[in-house]
Amino acid sequence: MDGEALVSAPFRDPRYAERRIETTHRPDGALVLTNTTHWSDRFSTTNAALDHWAASAPERPFIAEREGAGFAGLTFGEAHGEIGRIAAGLSAMGLGPGRPLMILARNSVDHALIAYAAMRIGCEIAPLSPQYVGAGAEPARLAHASALIRPAAVYVEDAAAASEALARDPTLSSVPVITSRNPQPGQTLLSELRQGSAVTANLATPTQTAKLLLTSGSTGKPKAVICSHANISFNAAQIAACFTDQDPPVVVNSAPWSHSLGANAILHMIVHRGGSLYIDHGQPVAGRFGATIDNLRLIAPTYHNMVPAGWALFADALEQDEALARTFFSRVRVLQYGGAGLPQSVCDRVGAVAVRLTGERITFAAGYGSTETGPTACNVHWINARSGLCGLPTPGTTVKLAPEGEKLEVRVKGPQISPGYRGADGEVIPLSLDEEGYYRLGDAAKLVDPSDPLQGIVFDGRLVENFKLSTGAFVAAGPLRLSALSAMGGVAADAVVCGEGRDGVGLLIFLNAAQCQSLAPGVTDLAELAKSPAVKAAVAAGLAKFNADAKGGASKIARAVIQPDAPHAPSGELTDKGYINQAMARERRAHDVARLYADTPDDDVIRL
Repeated sequence: MDGEALVSAPFRDPRYAERRIETTHRPDGALVLTNTTHWSDRFSTTNAALDHWAASAPERPFIAEREGAGFAGLTFGEAHGEIGRIAAGLSAMGLGPGRPLMILARNSVDHALIAYAAMRIGCEIAPLSPQYVGAGAEPARLAHASALIRPAAVYVEDAAAASEALARDPTLSSVPVITSRNPQPGQTLLSELRQGSAVTANLATPTQTAKLLLTSGSTGKPKAVICSHANISFNAAQIAACFTDQDPPVVVNSAPWSHSLGANAILHMIVHRGGSLYIDHGQPVAGRFGATIDNLRLIAPTYHNMVPAGWALFADALEQDEALARTFFSRVRVLQYGGAGLPQSVCDRVGAVAVRLTGERITFAAGYGSTETGPTACNVHWINARSGLCGLPTPGTTVKLAPEGEKLEVRVKGPQISPGYRGADGEVIPLSLDEEGYYRLGDAAKLVDPSDPLQGIVFDGRLVENFKLSTGAFVAAGPLRLSALSAMGGVAADAVVCGEGRDGVGLLIFLNAAQCQSLAPGVTDLAELAKSPAVKAAVAAGLAKFNADAKGGASKIARAVIQPDAPHAPSGELTDKGYINQAMARERRAHDVARLYADTPDDDVIRL
């Protein structure tokens, strides 16, 4: 499908609500955008929506996970009963307000049940990535998290697998452990907590802490963000108010519940809207994405959200598998990405398949925010096919674009904003607010069209990730990375931008194995693909194209090194949301960074 045909195809109507945005241009150069659309505050705690759907739609499927050839799970009515009984068991163990439950487990039905059971009795949960206790995990990561959270109990999916990590942690070695299987002596099976009577009343209050979610740690050690019941519930209501579509969503999703995208924007959005969530245990990396493909053969979603790395792999699958593509596009209404920027080339490839099969484009949208903003401060809530947009404020949210050096910094106010961070001694550490009480995200953004704010705002780089070359030239690392990936046309899965204090920009390139194998037939090993002349030529050609279109020397790429492996998840280099922690990658791959800037680079360094 050529570009002209894609542009001229009609959109499938996703039934978005009307945008009501008030704009104010200030004398100091700041732009203030407020979404005045009405949103509902009827659910002010996390279990309030669950109570509603259990009463009004008890037979509707709520949550399921893969079991054999299909999915098995619970309806809203069944889950409500299980949650009430587990809540009673947790209360008997002494959990409640101020006595957190740490969850070290992947997404699962049991994980959802114990999470909502704890929140039902006012006990805050702290879901952490299972990477913290997995093979190859660094003990310091878990020690830092447990010292911050100081849990009264821990839930793990498999106690035998987690036993070594728990035993060596000074905080966790003495707390009660709840598990779904393989309990060690003195530990409690989750099934045992389901045997008694249920807590029927929702004991939580809106201002109580519902969750402690760790930040990604990309700019330092992770912080424990306080998410109140109201913050989470109101953010789900704000997102719901973007749609006139009242049908409950059907979602197949893998975003981890240890981060706000998966925990609040996906899982709790499903609870809030009475939808159905089919848990996907696939991961957006080569070799592990097959599980996602298998799940999407079984379940046709109405709404689909993946990180950009997943969409890049899915574009390959949709182009190659007609049956999969027809199932997927049979009823999907909105495509969405989050966690990182999506190259326009990937957006266009997915859109082209939709046009070919349905004759229509489908909105490719994005959400924008952080753990501290609920997570959704802005989203694209209108018909759209352009990647890279932050969108506009969600209903009830005000965004201020304030001058910060040569850029405009994103600052946010709204009912979804966290009250702060949990300190090691239990104190509340305030967010970074400006003089008017706006939360400062540390990101830069700008208007797509300065004469028409309703076209939305576009991400303009992380202020903390941008840097200067030795020449003093400024490098906007985020936009450069996205444009370079798009120019390489799918050969690269991701890249790390290097060059602070150096005389040019360098990239560490991670390959997209599926695309590269078409250039080097029969080669499957990443290390061998990295040395393939055809692959190196494709990377070099894409970067040369990028440089030809770049404006200014600071925007050009001088050298690149293809990595012989994938990003390393256990160390935190690859987050479980599927994006690369740039600072961690540069630190772990210091040898390759040095190769980029060697006076006499070796033959595997691509010079441009």
